[in-house]
Amino acid sequence: MTTAPPTPKRPTAQALPAAGRSGGALTLWFLAALGTLIVLALLSLSVGSKMIPPADVLAGVLAPTGTENDLIISGVRIPRTLLCIAAGAALAVAGTLMQALTRNPLADPGILGVNAGAALGVALGYIVFGVGGFLNSLWFAYAGAILATLVVYVLASTGGPASITPTRLTLSGVAVGAVLGGITSAMSLSNPKAFDSLRFWSAGSVAGREMDVVSIALPVIAIALVLALALGRGLNALSLGDDLAASLGSRTGATRALGAVAVTVLCGTATAAAGPIGFVGLMVPHSLRPLVGPDQRWLLAFSVVCGPILLLAADLVGRTIARPHELSVGVITAFVGAPILVWLALRRRGRIT
Repeated sequence: MTTAPPTPKRPTAQALPAAGRSGGALTLWFLAALGTLIVLALLSLSVGSKMIPPADVLAGVLAPTGTENDLIISGVRIPRTLLCIAAGAALAVAGTLMQALTRNPLADPGILGVNAGAALGVALGYIVFGVGGFLNSLWFAYAGAILATLVVYVLASTGGPASITPTRLTLSGVAVGAVLGGITSAMSLSNPKAFDSLRFWSAGSVAGREMDVVSIALPVIAIALVLALALGRGLNALSLGDDLAASLGSRTGATRALGAVAVTVLCGTATAAAGPIGFVGLMVPHSLRPLVGPDQRWLLAFSVVCGPILLLAADLVGRTIARPHELSVGVITAFVGAPILVWLALRRRGRIT
């Protein structure tokens, strides 16, 4: 008597993809990245126009007594460091989401014009509508980010949905970003008061932000990060293709819609708080994939930590390379990120259509 062979177990969206390092090894790497982030955060509190010894930094954070160093730490460097952490996590996770949702390895909030749209929204709110305050400017940033995303998508799909390719998305994003950036610059230059207020912000800077800005940006970004992390399994399924993902029970439409919401909130909030900082969302996911593998759950988790590491390191370089002056963090990330973009484009030439 023969028995029927066992029915193969159907894979689920939660289990795919499974390639990459073991969970234990990734946990150790994640803890190492977290330790690096803590060290850089302490350095950020110590380094500046006035160097503060690490012992004084710890005393100023844990038991401030109102000394000059304590005032510098609490009033200037803690908001700056927290903003670096929040904006770095937001931009890195947004880039990871965009690359997964569009299957475009060159996707980045700056390259696809999302940051430029958010920046234009903030400038319009300030110059045209007289909107002041960070909380009010957030809504203009979100509107600008959504508008830029829609324009890029429409331009990339001029030949129909089947014509949307990574190259078309990238070229459309660069073109839209350049146009929107030019409009923002023209508006600022035509208004001396606006130019004086926006010139440092428009270069991508975390300097001079007060704690009231950080206290609003941090919880908003944190909520969007939780949403993004919850999409990891759905993004794993999307990497297999929409048809197979749907057959595995994944709700592809909901994943894309929630991903778009997360990207808009992350990019809009980071841009409104720190200006249009580019290339973070491009560099972080690409540097992590050789270590983490294709699992979007781990990739998103590492991006939350490694994005702030990159931005804190760039800010520290900007503070020290031209002392006693400073370079904006957006200048440092552009200086490093632009060659990486060129290298990625050349490396994938012939594979992207």
